[in-house]
Amino acid sequence: MMQRPPPEDFSLKETRPHLGGGKLTGDKLTSTYDLVEQMQYLYVRVVKAKELPGKDLTGSCDPYVEVKLGNYKGTTRHFEKKSNPEWNQVFAFSKDRIQASFLEATVKDKDVVKDDLIGRVVFDLNEVPKRVPPDSPLAPQWYRLEGTKGEKVRGELMLAVWFGTQADEAFPEAWHSDAATVSGTDALANIRSKVYLSPKLWYLRVNVIEAQDLIPSDKGRYPEVYVKAIVGNQALRTRVSQSRTINPMWNEDLMFVAAEPFEEPLILSVEDRVAPNKDEVLGRCAIPLQHLDRRFDHRPVNSRWFNLEKHIMVDGEKKEIKFASRIHMRVCLEGGYHVLDESTHYSSDLRPTAKQLWKPSIGVLEVGILNATGLMPMKNKDGRGTTDAYCVAKYGQKWIRTRTIIDSFTPRWNEQYTWEVFDPCTVVTVGVFDNCHLHGGGEKNGGGGGGKDSRIGKVRIRLSTLETDRVYTHSYPLLVLHPNGVKKMGEIHLAVRFTCSSLLNMMYMYSVPLLPKMHYIHPLTVSQLDNLRHQATQIVSMRLTRAEPPLRKEVVEYMLDVGSHMWSMRRSKANFFRIMGVLSGLIAVGKWFEQICNWKNPITTVLIHLLFIILVVYPELILPTIFLYLFLIGVRYYRWRPRHPPHMDTRLSHADSAHPDELDEEFDTFPTSRPSDIVRMRYDRLRSIAGRIQTVVGDLATQGERLQSLLSWRDPRATALFVLFCLIAAVVLYVTPFQVVALLVGIYVLRHPRFRYRLPSVPLNFFRRLPARTDCML
Repeated sequence: MMQRPPPEDFSLKETRPHLGGGKLTGDKLTSTYDLVEQMQYLYVRVVKAKELPGKDLTGSCDPYVEVKLGNYKGTTRHFEKKSNPEWNQVFAFSKDRIQASFLEATVKDKDVVKDDLIGRVVFDLNEVPKRVPPDSPLAPQWYRLEGTKGEKVRGELMLAVWFGTQADEAFPEAWHSDAATVSGTDALANIRSKVYLSPKLWYLRVNVIEAQDLIPSDKGRYPEVYVKAIVGNQALRTRVSQSRTINPMWNEDLMFVAAEPFEEPLILSVEDRVAPNKDEVLGRCAIPLQHLDRRFDHRPVNSRWFNLEKHIMVDGEKKEIKFASRIHMRVCLEGGYHVLDESTHYSSDLRPTAKQLWKPSIGVLEVGILNATGLMPMKNKDGRGTTDAYCVAKYGQKWIRTRTIIDSFTPRWNEQYTWEVFDPCTVVTVGVFDNCHLHGGGEKNGGGGGGKDSRIGKVRIRLSTLETDRVYTHSYPLLVLHPNGVKKMGEIHLAVRFTCSSLLNMMYMYSVPLLPKMHYIHPLTVSQLDNLRHQATQIVSMRLTRAEPPLRKEVVEYMLDVGSHMWSMRRSKANFFRIMGVLSGLIAVGKWFEQICNWKNPITTVLIHLLFIILVVYPELILPTIFLYLFLIGVRYYRWRPRHPPHMDTRLSHADSAHPDELDEEFDTFPTSRPSDIVRMRYDRLRSIAGRIQTVVGDLATQGERLQSLLSWRDPRATALFVLFCLIAAVVLYVTPFQVVALLVGIYVLRHPRFRYRLPSVPLNFFRRLPARTDCML
């Protein structure tokens, strides 16, 4: 009988890497690149050459330089017919893979048949100097070219050769020996590290007030006029005006997202619905966004009248009609809001758009992306599985992308990045992806998905869960949900440090609103926020895709959790059990109190009686007792406080126990692409779930209506009894001290089971007999 394989390890692991060239002690380190392991490289900067001899019949040469170290070889670009070329290119060879003792820089003349040798320069690696930043860059020197036998030949080559680490300024722009198999300028650009900035996003508010002197084509009918507004790919429209005249009024707000630099104008058209599927344009106007007013608080901007233009076709030509129709609006760019482009549950930035409203930073976040282990093969190349992994990290407006490590399941990046922190209750996201754009796209190399970069997994770290000035080094599981279940794609090794510049400012941040004040003074509706967030993510994705090298759409959308709002049975179950987990504390207190009332432990019940009598006699002790109890619980739990950052939890997410059909439904497109019988089955399942929810909501409504019916005289006898009881209670409570009443009620509730009945109490019987509006339901 076959044994079941052991479950995959989805846990977080603490590590002890050799950071910054020194042993990690947990204290703050001060050297450059102190959150990553040092990687030694041999750098070669090829600057230029002069007085190169001609090798062609025409007496000219097409020079390039070949830098060779053992089996690794890198080449510069070549120049046509130039004897004094300038390259200024850097080559980096990993010291771990150096198997030669000499470096050879050869100048060659590019030819159709065979490239001719012009000359070379040879370096003994034992003589190469070492450079450690912040030392100044090594100055390049002129070297006389030599022939193959060591004789001097015509021409000189300017070079600089040194040993350094990844902290060197030349590292990001260098050609790497690890990527020797990658060719082509575009492909090389796709593997380099890069820092991106999200575009500056504004909310655009268009308050459409009224229009005047419209000229409909059919003057014998009442016009049904509305306004349509377009900004780029976003289109919104007002409702049809209730005043069906040529001077309609709306006073309606339309909200858009706009990004700097403003490329698209705001285009407004006033249209008349002349038939169910036919609209007539009564006038248009285009408003450049860069000239609009910018609002930073709740004070309204001045309204303006805009002239409407209309064009008609005369003899096949477009002619403009000059007429006096105009539209009255308030149009402004809102700087007091934060434009949400991420899920509000794990935002990395909460500042308003306008820089004038920013508070000073409270600290610095440093992330060292060390390495990954155990990565899965993501595509096939030459008949074997391979992975070309890179990382993307996002915090605030700053995105970073590490270099791509070619063909490795254990890539080592050892790159360190820094962000300013303005709010501790924010989240940094680190994602790992497979680069499918190294050899002309993913299709040609088995990358699949039409050349899309495949997701390997991501990690979220909330800054408020980190202790300040402590270096956290952990290996995080990379978990991805597939249609056939959750899968561990490997582990990523990170070093994280949150440094606080002012503890007082950070503590103060816990007392201020999470979002800028405009979100509370002039709040946007939930549907508006959902629509605006969708537009914002589309704009950010489009702008970053246009960068060089591009941060591709699938990467941006995965980092921003674009599909997190879609229906998922698995996520719904997880949220239900999260609510039950929150309520479990209250349920446990209720069960404990029931045990006290039933005298399960007589000693505890007697002590509770004594405590209750003391609090009734000395009511001023109630609040101090509660807060002291909470203080003692907090101090007790300090010993068991979490020592590690949170990570993706498959059990909490119900990812490890989800039914295959539920996962297939979660990965379905919108609208659905599944066969009709599967859709019918899922629809019936949703109906059954919705029926249960409907019953629970109806029961809650029934209890509320029974409360209302206490004084509504819907049941005259019940209301008469309740009113009479209220009168008697008022008289009794007036003449009896409150402490006596509280004492009697408490002793009655805590009475011994011998004096209890199994039947429901009189008040509960009375309440359940009250009428509700269920009788009026169809």
